[in-house]
Amino acid sequence: MLLAFAVSQPYRTEAASELEKIRSEIKRLQKQMSDVDANLKKVERDKQYVLHQKEVTMDEINELVSEINALEEELIQVDRQIADTEDALVQAGQELEEAQTRIEERSELLDARVRLMYTSGFVSYLDVLLSATSFSDFLDRLDSLQSILAQDKALLEAHRADKALIEEKKARIERELAELRELYSQKEDYYNQLVEKEKEKEVMILEYNRKIEELEQRAEELEEISEEQEKLMMELARKEKAAIEAEKKKKNKVYYTGGKLGMPIRDYKYVSSKFGPRTHPITGEKGKQHNGIDFAAPAGTDIYAAESGTVIVAQRMSGYGNTVIIDHGNGLWTLYAHIRNGGILVKAGDEVKKGQKIAEVGSTGNSTGPHLHFEVRLNEKPVDPDSYLR
Repeated sequence: MLLAFAVSQPYRTEAASELEKIRSEIKRLQKQMSDVDANLKKVERDKQYVLHQKEVTMDEINELVSEINALEEELIQVDRQIADTEDALVQAGQELEEAQTRIEERSELLDARVRLMYTSGFVSYLDVLLSATSFSDFLDRLDSLQSILAQDKALLEAHRADKALIEEKKARIERELAELRELYSQKEDYYNQLVEKEKEKEVMILEYNRKIEELEQRAEELEEISEEQEKLMMELARKEKAAIEAEKKKKNKVYYTGGKLGMPIRDYKYVSSKFGPRTHPITGEKGKQHNGIDFAAPAGTDIYAAESGTVIVAQRMSGYGNTVIIDHGNGLWTLYAHIRNGGILVKAGDEVKKGQKIAEVGSTGNSTGPHLHFEVRLNEKPVDPDSYLR
């Protein structure tokens, strides 16, 4: 959606010259272009901030996922321990029941023998003793009977001790099981908290993506506005030039009659971007037409007029930043952009010579670093500067 930028209505004061009217319109448009430029920079800052927040949140999500995965493994291990402990508890219970059964059986046998000794069994024991063939045999039989009773009693005590150990074992297993279940419950609670946090972070990522999409759409809108403003500024520059010529009552002076132009910069490092389609370095838009050549150079590097001519623009121009445009006649213009603040050394209406220093390299407007953006325009349409420089 483009914001309509209309050329300001001319002053109604009859005393004002046509040139003053045009320059007033240029001044107003320059303010609008400056606002768009500031908005573009703000949108880019906001986008970078949201991208940073998204990156931080993604790192947090990755950490949460790692912790959740580790916790899942721990829960599986604890669950296995609980199952093993429950099995051990069942086994201990069975052992306890078996020990209790053995004790009860041995206790009944011992009780039966004691009852036998004091009832009818007592006569039988006496019969066993009195049927001895000798005193020595009597003592042997008595010793045997006492030994049987002692063994039964010892076995019973052993069973009772065994039962006590099993009861202690069962109690210990029950404590371990209770502790494991408590541990599982705690880990499960923490696991649920982490999963909830992950969901919250995922919602944040969706919100960041929405904001990034909105900012990118806003940047595209501002780029379109900036392009419309640049076209309007070019038209105003043409009108200003015509007005300057009319006021000076000069005929169109032709400076360029053919041949190669001079290099607009000498001490540059390299060509960072050529004429033609490219990925926009700020918005990331692919296939965006680049209308000139970018010469990477340190800030403050001298910029020279590629040919003699008349300066028709010497001011800030939205995405171009501080810009100089020179008319060389025969419909040929050259444009020098991203000049540093305070780096424009000429003004509109000045006549300059080929090779004359007119400005200094900067990084104003939509720029990612110090460089000269140089354009050649034929009848106001951008053409490849290589064909004029090489």
